[in-house]
Amino acid sequence: MEQVVRSGDRKAVVAAAVTVVLWASAFVFIRAAGEDFSPGALALGRLLTGAIALVVILLVRGEGMPARAAWPGILVSGVLWFGVYMVALNWGEQHVDAGTAAMVINIGPILIAVLSGLVLREGFPARLMAGIAVAFAGAVVVGLSNSNGGSAAVLGVILCLTAALAWAVAVVAQKPALAHASALQVTTGGCVIGTIACLPFAGQLFTEAAEAPLSSISSLVYLGVFPTALAFTTWAYALSRSTAGKMGVTTYAVPALVILMAWIALDEVPGPLAVVGGLLCLSGVAITRSRSDKPVEPEDTAAQEVSSQT
Repeated sequence: MEQVVRSGDRKAVVAAAVTVVLWASAFVFIRAAGEDFSPGALALGRLLTGAIALVVILLVRGEGMPARAAWPGILVSGVLWFGVYMVALNWGEQHVDAGTAAMVINIGPILIAVLSGLVLREGFPARLMAGIAVAFAGAVVVGLSNSNGGSAAVLGVILCLTAALAWAVAVVAQKPALAHASALQVTTGGCVIGTIACLPFAGQLFTEAAEAPLSSISSLVYLGVFPTALAFTTWAYALSRSTAGKMGVTTYAVPALVILMAWIALDEVPGPLAVVGGLLCLSGVAITRSRSDKPVEPEDTAAQEVSSQT
């Protein structure tokens, strides 16, 4: 998070910190609610709760609909991040523990860097390629650590990787949208789009909710209000005042927080090999974000000047 601090926008730092803590808690609550809700039903319930909360807040604030130019990014992030990501993550956490899922998901910043190189033509420096190799090796180790769980555990790792890819594409698409709409508008639009995309799971949600205990329903509501409505808004706020790559740095603390929370709440801790694999994943991400000492790029300087004036 040090790179974000240098932007001079303390509010963005606080927003990013809130996002990290709430997203970390989501892995634990998904694991708990997943005992009574199928992946699609849990995603729809979470998104529906979040969408209701966000629409109410949007109406109270009187911000209205996002500008037309923001909708392409909102649509992509809504389908991929609020839809595909959540279903894949929910499904993956039925086969691997919360800490392992968080460590695999944290390959996302590397994927964001790759997509930024392709879409924004930032190139592929040596550190980026080395980091990708290390992180991929980490993902393989995590998969091997779960091999005693059979193909189901390997499937869990693959699903988490799928979620990470969906997240990366969505972030690259979301960034331009924030130039035309507020963080609340972008988040609300994405959540509503994600809810619509998950409507095929409505039948499962109603059936499972009728039989689920209050604890699981409470977990679902929590996921919708806090890690979704609140955390995605604070993420968008911080992202609008920083770069996608720098915001990826803020997610590095998530796996450690998840392991701590899962240990306290669920009494589950990844095995030693999974921890080694997770550390490799994080090391790979750190390598991609490391830079040699050199002058600040003009684009970064301009962004910092704008940030300091807001």
